Amino acid sequence: MRPPTIRDVAEHAGVSKSLVSLVLRGSGQVRPEKREAVLRAVRELGYRPNVAARSLSEQRTRTIGVLLNDLRNPWFVDLLDGLNSLLHDNGLHMLLADARLNRRTGHDLTGPFLDLRVDGLIVVGTLPDPAALGTVADRIPLVVAGAREPVPTGVDVVAGDDERGTRLVTEHLIGLGHRRIAHIAGYGAVGELRRRSFEATMREHGLADGVVVEACDMTEEGGHRAAVRLLGRPDRPTAVLAVNDIAAVGALSAAEALGLRVPDDLSVTGYDNTSISRLRHLWLTTVDNAGHEVGRRAARCLLDRLETAGGEGRLQLAVPTLEIRGTTAAVTD
Repeated sequence: MRPPTIRDVAEHAGVSKSLVSLVLRGSGQVRPEKREAVLRAVRELGYRPNVAARSLSEQRTRTIGVLLNDLRNPWFVDLLDGLNSLLHDNGLHMLLADARLNRRTGHDLTGPFLDLRVDGLIVVGTLPDPAALGTVADRIPLVVAGAREPVPTGVDVVAGDDERGTRLVTEHLIGLGHRRIAHIAGYGAVGELRRRSFEATMREHGLADGVVVEACDMTEEGGHRAAVRLLGRPDRPTAVLAVNDIAAVGALSAAEALGLRVPDDLSVTGYDNTSISRLRHLWLTTVDNAGHEVGRRAARCLLDRLETAGGEGRLQLAVPTLEIRGTTAAVTD
């Protein structure tokens, strides 16, 4: 049995083929009763539009490539939700790829998106070689979300205000009376911004001598190793500020293994307000980095670029907020 065609839909609905096309494209020039007749015919016949043919006629695929730095990062969930909601409202679909997996298998990070002729590309998170984006930016609209590395000319960047967010959580710990505060730091421009903000805030409060920083790879295991080193110091910190929620979970595990009670003996904070931080067993004090808002703004930037190409790249920073939960308390010593 052959699949139904647009002609079948038109005959079933008692309208012309051109009117069916208008309905399928979401045109507002169709009367409600005619639109409903067409949509009813589509449902009853099980009609599926020929996307390939429409792409050829419109010179668009209506797909947006989304290249994630690491699909395992839970902060990307909220960002993708904000991204997808606005793209979907505008008749666009996401095509996801994991840069970490592509690197492991030796595949080109951006080439497949160009081969599939996506209408635009959104890069989420820090990539190891930002210069590789230059070729893509010359061919299709490109937006970077959740990263602060240098980008090619004309590329918009949307991220959380990492300096402001780190200041919020550092001053929260200082306000609780903590003076020996350690930072489990990350990598890339975002990690650097958070580290510098932590150090600057400590200096401004006269606590430069209490600054201790341990680097990690922003994983749970990395956070655990860094916390073990910090908590084994003779002048053990009374609070640990982790670069993200995942590293903070590692710090919580290290504290438990060492017999330290959180928050009685040690306060621990994360960053990003991921679903992990909201688990009742953890109930982690953290910074909400406005992931959903970052995603929506990134989608809006790309839609604007699709509408009007060219122009200078813009930097947009979403405002972070502090989420105080159960892993921080006033210092007791």
